[in-house]
Formats: sequence, C-alpha cells, structure tokens
Amino acid sequence: MSELTKEARLLETFASLADTMVEGYDVVDLLQRLVDTCHELLDATAAAILLADVSGGLDVVASTSEASRLVELIQIGAEAGPCIESYRTGEIVSVPDIAASPGQWARFRTSALELGFSSVHAVPLRLRETTIGALNLLRDQPGELDEQDKVAARAFADVATIGILHERSLRETTLLAEQLQGALSSRVIIEQAKGVVAYTNGVTIEHAFDLIRQYARSHQLGISQVAARLVDRSLRLDG
Repeated sequence: MSELTKEARLLETFASLADTMVEGYDVVDLLQRLVDTCHELLDATAAAILLADVSGGLDVVASTSEASRLVELIQIGAEAGPCIESYRTGEIVSVPDIAASPGQWARFRTSALELGFSSVHAVPLRLRETTIGALNLLRDQPGELDEQDKVAARAFADVATIGILHERSLRETTLLAEQLQGALSSRVIIEQAKGVVAYTNGVTIEHAFDLIRQYARSHQLGISQVAARLVDRSLRLDG
C-alpha cells in the first residue's frame, strides 16, 4: 500500500468513526472497528483493546484474533505486561523485543512468543487525568513501530477514549460507570455468541466471530445486537 493510499484510508476511517459517534451508538462496535483498522492499516499483526470496569479491573473488549485476545487475558491474569503498565501509568509502553522484556512480565513474554509475537506497542486510552483502558498493537517482527504508525495509533486511542468519555460522561460519574459496564457486559454476550456459532456451524471461534461481524455490518446492526439475538436463538447464522 502506498503512503498516499494509506493516508487517504486513515482519513476516511476517522471520518467514518466520527459519523458513528451519535446518540445510542454501540461502544463495542466502535472499538472493534478501531482494532480492525489498526490491523489493516498499521504495521500490526494483531490488535486488542482492554477496558476498565467500575472497580478498575480490566477485560478484553475488542481484538482482531483469538491469539491477541489470549495474550491480553494472560496479562490481566498475571496483572503484568505492557498493556497493564500502559493503563496503570497512563503512558505509552513500547517493547521492541518481547524476548528481552522484564522478568516480572514472564507469563506475558512466554505466551506472546509462543503465539508468534515479537514486539508490542501499548497506548493508553486517556483523556486528561482519566485513563479507562489501553490499545495494544502486537507484531510478529521485532523492532519499534513506524513513527507514522505511532502517531496514527495515538489518534485511534484518542478516538476510542472520546467515543466513551464524551463530555456528559465526564460530568456524570454514574452514567460513565453504566456505559463502561455496558460495554463489558456486551462483550460477555459476544463471547457466548461466538461459542454458539462455532458449535452450530462446526467452525473455529475465530471464524465464528468473522461471521458475526460480517452479518452485523451487512445488516447495519451493532455486533452486540447480533450477539444477543444469537444467544437467545432468535437468529441463526449459516457459515
């Protein structure tokens, strides 16, 4: 992809994301679009977003692959890793060589290397003094992320943050808590839906999620809406 084409697609993506942030938009759908775009347009083998619940605990809300989701879950379980560090400090954490990462990240290092990842770039979802999660870009090659891609990743993280923490949420703590919890609850339903589709169609979990995502986009529905209908059996997908 040429730099001109890439720049045009990035601008098109930002415009599209801005259009989605209207009253009643699906937060999970927004975040899934963001990680998909990071995977497609940036030098990232996989991408994922962690979001904090009302008690500060983290969970995976969007990911581009089951491998990236597993890496994030291991970080959460171990309470250590670049994405956890980025969330806690509110700073960007870049690890150009996972094999040389700190000893306290041993569980993350082992799982990431086993799944084929060699470097990572974690960006906090932060607005002013409020940090609500982190965007993780995983790569199958060692080295730093390209400088232009770093700028784009920071911009994507800002879009994700603004999409969740708009002004009325910043002023109303209760509304913010409900919105974050709603996004996390939706993800639980999505995971259940992936299992339903995988079982009924005899496909992998990853393929099942692709089917859900394709149906949602082709019918202009939120991923959470489609997932809920799959779980209550009012919808069946044939793959």
